[in-house]
Amino acid sequence: MGISEPFDAAIEALIRRLSLRDHLPEDERNALRSAAVRSRNFAAGDDLVVQNSKPSVSMLIASGMVARYNIIDDGARQITAFHILGDFVDLHGFLLSRLDHSISALTEVTVVEFPHEALEHITEQYPHLTRMLWLSTLLDAAIHRQWLVAIGRTSAMSRLAHLFCEQFVRAGLVGLATQDSFPFPITQAQLADALGISPVHVNRTLQELRARAVLEWHGGIVSILDWPGVQSIGKFDEAFLDIEHRRR
Repeated sequence: MGISEPFDAAIEALIRRLSLRDHLPEDERNALRSAAVRSRNFAAGDDLVVQNSKPSVSMLIASGMVARYNIIDDGARQITAFHILGDFVDLHGFLLSRLDHSISALTEVTVVEFPHEALEHITEQYPHLTRMLWLSTLLDAAIHRQWLVAIGRTSAMSRLAHLFCEQFVRAGLVGLATQDSFPFPITQAQLADALGISPVHVNRTLQELRARAVLEWHGGIVSILDWPGVQSIGKFDEAFLDIEHRRR
C-alpha cells in the first residue's frame, strides 16, 4: 500500500458516507484531507486505544475491522460496536477527558490519525463540517441504542439477524458490499462477545438462520439469500442509520 493510499481509502470512504447525508463542498473535503497526518498499522488482537487512556489523536479506519469493548469484573469481554472502512473509531475522544472503553483490531487494520489540534481547527473554521462529524458520533450512539434494545428485548436469532442487516447496509455505504454479500471477517467467539451469548449459542443460531435459507456465513463473507426474510427476523428498519440526504 503506497503512502497516500491509506489516506485516500479512509478519507474518501468517510466523505462518501457523509455525502449520502448532506453535500460536502470541496473546501470541507480538503480540510479533512489536510487534517490527516499519518497512517498506522495494527495486527489482529492489538489494542488501538486502551480504556482510561487520554488519546491525542482520533483514528479513521482505512482497512480492516475493529471493535469497541469493555472488560467486566470476571474477565469477560463485551463488544459494544464494530467499525469498518471510513469509520472514526474514537472521534468522541477529542472531547472526553478519558476513554471509558478499549478498541481492538479484529483483523489486520490500517488507520489514519487526526491530531486533536487539527480537529479543533476544523471546529473553529468549518461549522458545517463540524456538524457532519458530530453526526458521525450521533450515528454511533444510535447504533449503540439498537444493540441495547436487541440485547434486552429480542431473541438471539433476531439479534443476530439485525446485526447482519446493520453490517450489510453500513458496508454498502462505503462500497464494501456487493448486491447480496459483505465481508464479516471475525470469529464466532467475537460475535458471541457482541451478542452477549455463548459461542455455542451463536453456532446454533447461525445453523437456524441457514436452515431458514435467509443467509450464509463462510470464509469471512456473509451472503444474503433472502433480504426481506433477514429483515423480518431481525425486525430491521434502517431509519436509525439516518441515510436521508438533507441539509444538516
